Amino acid sequence: MTTITDDFMRQMMARTKEYCVVILKAGPNRQRAGVEKIIREHARRNFALREDGMLSIVCPIADGSEVNGIGIFNATIDRVQAIMDDDPGVREGIFVYEIHPCRSFPEDCLPG
Repeated sequence: MTTITDDFMRQMMARTKEYCVVILKAGPNRQRAGVEKIIREHARRNFALREDGMLSIVCPIADGSEVNGIGIFNATIDRVQAIMDDDPGVREGIFVYEIHPCRSFPEDCLPG
């Protein structure tokens, strides 16, 4: 394993930036009939947010748990709340969400 010095850690921490993590969970209407169409529009919107640079990482979760997805937004908490409140799945009660502020490195990404 690589040895990380205190000096390296200080340099790296100075480069971090604020982001918001959204944890998307099943809402009270998640099992109602016809949710597929609304979920498709939710996904379409996620693609648009991704293309616009607002949703840096989006991870749908389909393991049967109450967690339906995780997203990392490049925006303030207030902006992310407005984005999520306007989400078709949230508006229809298919999803509920939590927002958590976080810090990370701007160049971080998932391996290709």
